[in-house]
Amino acid sequence: MGLIAEPRASWRFGVLFSRSGVTASIETTQLRATILAAEFINTAGGIQGRPIELIDYDPASDPKRFRSLAEQLLGEDRVRLIFGCYMSSTRKAVLPVVESHRGMLFYPTLYEGFEYSANCIYTGSAPNQNSLPLARYLFSHYGKRVFLIGSNYVYPYESNRIMTDLTLQAGGTVLDEIYVPLHAGPADFVKALREIGRTKPDVIFSTVVGKSTSVFYEAYREAGFDAERMPISSLTTSEAEVAEMTPAAAAGHITAAPFFSVLNTQAAVKFVADFRARFGADAIVTAVAEAAYFQVMLVARAIERTGSDDPELIRSVLAEVEFAAPQGRVRVDPSNNHTYLWPRVAKLDANGRFEIVWDPGMRVRPDPYCIEQRLDSWCETTKSGNANDADASLVL
Repeated sequence: MGLIAEPRASWRFGVLFSRSGVTASIETTQLRATILAAEFINTAGGIQGRPIELIDYDPASDPKRFRSLAEQLLGEDRVRLIFGCYMSSTRKAVLPVVESHRGMLFYPTLYEGFEYSANCIYTGSAPNQNSLPLARYLFSHYGKRVFLIGSNYVYPYESNRIMTDLTLQAGGTVLDEIYVPLHAGPADFVKALREIGRTKPDVIFSTVVGKSTSVFYEAYREAGFDAERMPISSLTTSEAEVAEMTPAAAAGHITAAPFFSVLNTQAAVKFVADFRARFGADAIVTAVAEAAYFQVMLVARAIERTGSDDPELIRSVLAEVEFAAPQGRVRVDPSNNHTYLWPRVAKLDANGRFEIVWDPGMRVRPDPYCIEQRLDSWCETTKSGNANDADASLVL
């Protein structure tokens, strides 16, 4: 599925997004966004006159396959830059390979934070850019009695730990914490639904991922719970997961992300239109797809400046590069290799369509170690601005 180019004349980018397996639907949106960005750059003349060639493999949502394909890309295919990974387990499988080959991974997915690698650029949300805004919204609109449920792997455990800290800091209560298999079916949610009915939380915080997401939301509706009164909140429920459930199961539930396909900035509207013109009128556009798109654009600008795809040179100039992404202007913080992003909270309507219910209109500095992990620590450092303002920033 890579772009055709003369091998010796092209910039070769490795791509690892799954087209099969438990997270195929969401990773397909990331793959498509990567292709869209590369095609846009190539149509405009490439980078310093050389086109991008995508060397693309399907890791099938399997960490071991991610690792072996990363070895192939950096070894046999001799690429220096890899764009990919969704689940944290796959990122952790790939990173040691990238580091040993002195390559660079560009990771466009929200994750649990508390990580740094000189060989990774994190363009998805850090916890202070999604968990904090979501918690603040939930506590002020629904209450502080929280029920935690997640898939059984590293991201849900760590993300639930952060949400627990925020809940206790706010004087709230975590009622229970339950994990289900990564490939969970309806029977795997019976215990959780029974406990939700017994404890009657104000809100459920879900870190269930992939195909199991729609299974949980459908089971929640069938159990008779009222989403308007007791919603499922999640950082891992995007347009891709919503497309796999009925509108009735989706309605009333809440998500936090820097980008939603309904965002009405000029850049966002154009991005969605271009995406659907390329991949079909019903193509799903997600926040992690938007990150996959803009990270290619950032790298292209870095290569344009350095004339090289050498990872160390690219990292050295990324701090000087900004891009007017669909969510707003973004850039990488050189102190931690994470990205300044624009938090938003959205609620699903009766048609299964996100409606943005909270948008502070400010860019937030990444704090992957949650050094300023306080619900009251929203503090403007320059000016409010808007999503097209390169100087708007916010510290959490």
